[in-house]
Amino acid sequence: MKKVSRSKYRQEFTGDHVFDYKDPVSLTRFISDGGKITPARISKLSIAQQKAVASAVKKSRALALLPNGTDAYDHFHRAEPISPVPFEA
Repeated sequence: MKKVSRSKYRQEFTGDHVFDYKDPVSLTRFISDGGKITPARISKLSIAQQKAVASAVKKSRALALLPNGTDAYDHFHRAEPISPVPFEA
């Protein structure tokens, strides 16, 4: 006998919702501050929707509508050093 499992979360998007790669404003919701695509358990998407979001984000990055990451982590994956000298006006 197969167990019936219910979803933990109510999905925010319908099953036939299309994530458009030409709309970077709506896709930024699924990108973290570091530039990574948020996982499905956090974004509350189904597996098919998560694949659609990932492909839309990758297309949008290829067309330079979305950034590939942040500038702070470009140097050997370390944050930019902060100078101990205060700013002078």
